[in-house]
Amino acid sequence: MSPQGWPRRHQAGLGRRPRVGRAVAIGLALAVITAACTDGGGDGEGADRAEPGSAEDQPGLVDPEWLAGRQDGYLAYATEELIPSSPLNLVAHAERAERDDSFTFDGEAVPVDAFDEIFAAIDDFEDTTDFDVLYLLNLWYGYRDQVRPALRKGIEQRLLDFKYWYTEPNPDGVVDNRYYWSENHRIIFHVDEYLAGQAFPDRRFGNDGRTGAAHRDEARTRIRDWLDEKVRFGFTEWHSDVYYPEDISPLLSLVEWAEDDELADRAAMVLDVVLFDIALHLHRGNLGATHGRSYMKDKSTATDQDTFDLSKLLFDDTDVPYQSREDAGAVLLARAQRYRMPEVIRAVAASDEEVIDRERMGVPLDPLAPIEDDPEAPYGYDFDDPDNVPFWWERGALTSWQLINSTFETLERHDLWDSKFFRAFEPFGDALADQPDVARSVARDLAPVLAFPLLPEVNTYTYRNAEVMLSTAQDHRPGLFSDQNHAWQATLDEQALVFTTHPKNEPEEGTEWPDSDGYWTGSGSMPRSAQHGTVGLHLYAPQFEAPTGGPLEDYSYIDYTHAYFPTEHFDEVVTSGHWVVGRRRDAYVGLWSWRAPEWRRHDPDRVFTHGLTEPFDLVARGGPDNVWIVEVGDASQWDSLEEFSDALVASEITVEPLPPVDEHPGGFDVAYTSPSQGPMTFGWTAPLTVDGDEVAIDGYPRYDNPFASVDFDTRRYTVRAGDHRLVLDFDAVTRTTS
Repeated sequence: MSPQGWPRRHQAGLGRRPRVGRAVAIGLALAVITAACTDGGGDGEGADRAEPGSAEDQPGLVDPEWLAGRQDGYLAYATEELIPSSPLNLVAHAERAERDDSFTFDGEAVPVDAFDEIFAAIDDFEDTTDFDVLYLLNLWYGYRDQVRPALRKGIEQRLLDFKYWYTEPNPDGVVDNRYYWSENHRIIFHVDEYLAGQAFPDRRFGNDGRTGAAHRDEARTRIRDWLDEKVRFGFTEWHSDVYYPEDISPLLSLVEWAEDDELADRAAMVLDVVLFDIALHLHRGNLGATHGRSYMKDKSTATDQDTFDLSKLLFDDTDVPYQSREDAGAVLLARAQRYRMPEVIRAVAASDEEVIDRERMGVPLDPLAPIEDDPEAPYGYDFDDPDNVPFWWERGALTSWQLINSTFETLERHDLWDSKFFRAFEPFGDALADQPDVARSVARDLAPVLAFPLLPEVNTYTYRNAEVMLSTAQDHRPGLFSDQNHAWQATLDEQALVFTTHPKNEPEEGTEWPDSDGYWTGSGSMPRSAQHGTVGLHLYAPQFEAPTGGPLEDYSYIDYTHAYFPTEHFDEVVTSGHWVVGRRRDAYVGLWSWRAPEWRRHDPDRVFTHGLTEPFDLVARGGPDNVWIVEVGDASQWDSLEEFSDALVASEITVEPLPPVDEHPGGFDVAYTSPSQGPMTFGWTAPLTVDGDEVAIDGYPRYDNPFASVDFDTRRYTVRAGDHRLVLDFDAVTRTTS
């Protein structure tokens, strides 16, 4: 598995993260020799939380009969097959049996060894077992009387013996290979600990000897911190079709099972924010936005996205059937009794009006900034405070010079060197631990490659109407090696979509999209991108020399950029010069490349094509630097594909390559006269202008769209759509709906 790979165990939604340790080790080696809540009061103790089913009279939540119908529909699908080894599938069976008198679930049909593989992984401290524990907790809380006593006992043993955070001691002789620090893992570990501690408050937990109550109370504080970060700064893994579901599952578990009403209320309110963000970026079942983290196995079609089943359940935005009988988000939403989504969020997803959404999420951090002795940390999250390590590691900042010495100290203090994520790092940690200035200098010099997992502040721009959606991460880390950042996408339906990447490697052989593959996931370098309305401009110019051999070769790139344009998922595709233009239903997309594009065909017997037999890989050879221009439209603006195509082909485009800088491509200055947006200019260092006026591509509010105007770093959100309204006041802990 390459250093960008994520271990994957289960389609139900187990997390993946980069092998940051190896990246650091290689780089340093070269230099030395990553509830349904009622409208309660603001007394600091939270709103009164309804018991299951009692929020039916609260105005502004989705109709309970409609929701029950959606839940029952998914449960009927999920229970068409019994998967004994899947706690989530068993939750679906047990829940349906409680709701549907015509359906029975016999827990005795689940063998006593059904969870042996899960139990073994937990006992061996394997990565992603925090997900397993979350699903087991939902089974235990809701349905433990429906499973065999031996299985119930096995679950309880794992809950009592689990290591819930990296600061806990390691058992003798055990190597802890769990990754605790990505955004989704942080909240999952904390919810696991809280719910386990709540379940067994007086028991002594096996890993550290503390009581369940002590674990519960510590986890409550950490959960509050995570929730507050999301309210203030949004999501580190922005618009992620892979990891938003992994935020939804623990939040929903808190809403459903937490006895602390205020904590459950806060979780429900942050869950509203996640679902609002999905609703804004959903088109025909496809969360087709730019993504903070995604993979080709997810983003190439809506049905492969981990958001697909849960968004279908809640928003009914596609006729394509459900895909997984053990999808975490869908199963837990289908059995939810306390949480009901505000109707305004459903209205946002269903809206056919033209929408432009500008958002800012994350925290700024520049690994290329000049080294300072005492760098100022954003929002007071000091770089050298051990308590802030989870905050910064969540953002992939392990190898940034601002954090590198805290990273060394954390690995040493908590005996993490033997983890598979860090073991290759240890010799260089030993060499540099006493040379903090050298370590920072090395991290700064190698930042274009070494800081690849970093997820700093991002400004995203999305255009959506009834037919088409276009979404972009504006000017995000241009020219730097990246990992899983999906810069932009045009979405016409579940499978008709277009995006570009700069590959780091040629296609890998296999029978599926590999997690580690940088050909389509796109790691070689990020473009400098800007979008205005229906037009996106994407400039590729890697700002580092591609390693051609040795240990850094995995952090290289190949000498071209390319586009995913699956022609057989379109109704029409025409090519004219450097333009490729396609239609799906009443939606249009045109893609232009400065370098002459050509279709590359792949042998499906050697390279996975997801069943595609017609061209889908549009390659622009001749260099790693290129300009791609995309424009979308629809039948309300253009009478036919021919008219749209003719207008694009007739448009004036000028591209001026800039002189190289330190032997790296210097980028481009671009001028494009868009048929819809008018004259536009953009450059590697030049601003975006439209019709002669400069247009901001950063510094956005938290939300700026027709439904919500929300300041950044705020604790109050208001969302409106039609007659529906949602006000989230996180200081008062109130959730007002109408």
